[in-house]
Amino acid sequence: MAKMLEMIFETEEGKAATIAVENPKNPVQVNTVKQAMEQVIAGNVFLSASGGFVGVKGARLVERNVEDLELD
Repeated sequence: MAKMLEMIFETEEGKAATIAVENPKNPVQVNTVKQAMEQVIAGNVFLSASGGFVGVKGARLVERNVEDLELD
C-alpha cells in the first residue's frame, strides 16, 4: 500500500497547488505539516502556473492499493 502526504497551497491567483510527499514519516503530526507548509510559503521556493504560494488550503494523507492481475 502506497501512502502519500499531499500539501495543498493557495496560489497568488486563488487557485490550488499541491506538493506530494511519498511515504511520509509515521505518525504524521498535524502541527509539523502546518509548520512545514508555512516555511515553504515564507521561503517562496515554489512557483506554480498560477503564481507563488500565499496560503495553506489543507493537507491530506492518501493511501493507494495496487494489485497486479495475472494475465494468462
